Amino acid sequence: MLSKEELEQISTSIRNAERQTSGEIRVCVARQCNGDPLEAARHKFTRLKMEATEQRNGVLLYISPSDHKAAIWGDSGIHDATRKDFWNEVLEEMLSFFREGRIVDGICLGVGRIGELIKAQYPILENDKNELSDDVILEE
Repeated sequence: MLSKEELEQISTSIRNAERQTSGEIRVCVARQCNGDPLEAARHKFTRLKMEATEQRNGVLLYISPSDHKAAIWGDSGIHDATRKDFWNEVLEEMLSFFREGRIVDGICLGVGRIGELIKAQYPILENDKNELSDDVILEE
């Protein structure tokens, strides 16, 4: 699916985005998404217990590159303060990279855009801690 170097590149983009925010970003790459990617993202968000962040400011980027499907699920602290078309704009930008075969570039772009959004709502705190792993989740 993705090489070790590509996974590290994505994890680095997550760490870079999180350096400026107390928000948490996770990326899940699925081999295949047979149904609605938004429902898959919501389900994975819950299974990963991402709602357990102190400020309810976690965001999951769920991607199935082979199907050209992606979805973003934000916890209540993020979702309620974000205009709905923002998520669609980010997804469209990412999917355009996917169609060109530039999967990692598309994922890193999405992570960066999400980081910019949550930085405005949840700036970094003096005693900030990384509540969720920055490792990419691979779903077979």
